[in-house]
Amino acid sequence: MALNIQTFKTRTLTSIVFVVIMLCGLLMNAWSFLLLFSIIHFGCWFEYQKLISLIFPEYKISASVSNYAIIFLGFGFMLWMTNNAFNIGAIHLKEIGFFLMLINLSAFIFGIVFYKMYRNLKIIVALIAGFIYISMGCGLMLDLRTTGLISGSVLSLDFGLILPLLIIASIWVNDTMAYIVGSLIGKTPFSSISPKKTWEGTIGGVVLAVIVITICGFIFFRADILQLVIITFIACITGITGDLFESKLKRLAQVKDSGIILPGHGGFLDRFDSLLMAVNFVWLYVKLFL
Repeated sequence: MALNIQTFKTRTLTSIVFVVIMLCGLLMNAWSFLLLFSIIHFGCWFEYQKLISLIFPEYKISASVSNYAIIFLGFGFMLWMTNNAFNIGAIHLKEIGFFLMLINLSAFIFGIVFYKMYRNLKIIVALIAGFIYISMGCGLMLDLRTTGLISGSVLSLDFGLILPLLIIASIWVNDTMAYIVGSLIGKTPFSSISPKKTWEGTIGGVVLAVIVITICGFIFFRADILQLVIITFIACITGITGDLFESKLKRLAQVKDSGIILPGHGGFLDRFDSLLMAVNFVWLYVKLFL
């Protein structure tokens, strides 16, 4: 696959804007972080439901309270994951999130029963899959952000700030390097789900991402090299899985992109598919081993 200079320029410009917006959301304060991932959450859900309605026409026809309750159930989960780090007066957002989950879980179940959605299990599965894929990823990212400084941690840094940056940087570098390597020397198709991906690009992206992130992490933060390698590798490999999952959805829906908000990259899901999947596994590794 030859390198398309114009496409590369468009993707690069979009990536720069994307990185600036992401860094503002990540670094300004905790509230900007919450706002950023709230936008990502609702944007991804909008596109996800559009894809599902194209795959299953009956999904749109049978649209009920459950289809919307699951989205706000996910948002409630995000607020619940703030872990008392966000307050409005004497009220913790975590408490609001808990009640929001209860209300929308009840609405979700009510919709299934009242509209007899149980007769079409694939719709219910699609909704639950959306919660796991989108809402859990956003919620667990908030959990990582609110972890705060862990005294004597392996990285000896503020996990709440460093880990989200590490995951996002790993995904971004891997995506960029995979595109460049694949465009220059890619010949062997990686998967029929995503024909443009090659083994050369995929392997090159992971290897270069691990090298770049590890070097930068060690130079600028004196972070533990082994942990940088492990976390970056987990983020890249599971991120590829998330990308393939979204590619499968698009193929079934017979669309090129999930949206058009990001020129050269598509929509929210096109840009955050890898991140949403990777967060779950990095979070699991951190909780189990760090």
